[in-house]
Amino acid sequence: MKTAIFLADGYEEIEALTVVDMLRRARITCDIISTGDEIETTGSHGIRVKADHLVSEIDFNEYECMILPGGNPGTKNLEANQYLMSKLDDFYIKGKLICAICAAPTIFGHRGYLNEKTAVCYPSLESELEGASVPDEEVVKDGNIITSRGMGTSIAFAAKIIETLTDEKTAEDLLKAIVYKQY
Repeated sequence: MKTAIFLADGYEEIEALTVVDMLRRARITCDIISTGDEIETTGSHGIRVKADHLVSEIDFNEYECMILPGGNPGTKNLEANQYLMSKLDDFYIKGKLICAICAAPTIFGHRGYLNEKTAVCYPSLESELEGASVPDEEVVKDGNIITSRGMGTSIAFAAKIIETLTDEKTAEDLLKAIVYKQY
């Protein structure tokens, strides 16, 4: 099972690295993919991370899940990458799992994925979840789409991805192991 998280300069570091860490703890491959021309990426708070691969080098057919962290200007940089967006469209159409947190779920809204769906994002951006019902929840899974609100919901977001790719027990066991608030 392989997942990929896509980093464009300006991504929110906690949203990205929490997901990578938790998926790897659950023994789910999570490759860090730079969407730029450089293997090193810079987060919105100046933290540099070396990716595993460049987006131009990967075979998207090897992955079962695409994950988009938020951040400013990271989300805008992700959305501006037309190659990445075409691959995201392919995943959506094929019913493969697509996940986004913070500002990144707005990309799903802009692309028309959320019509008659339930989704969440960073509260001030909820109007950009075009066509979606927006509940007051940390994380929402609707069909093949998982969305979450922001940095403070990163652990819950990662746990929902793990639960979806494996099972509820695996996610719960990991939450207990990291001493998450409710376990």
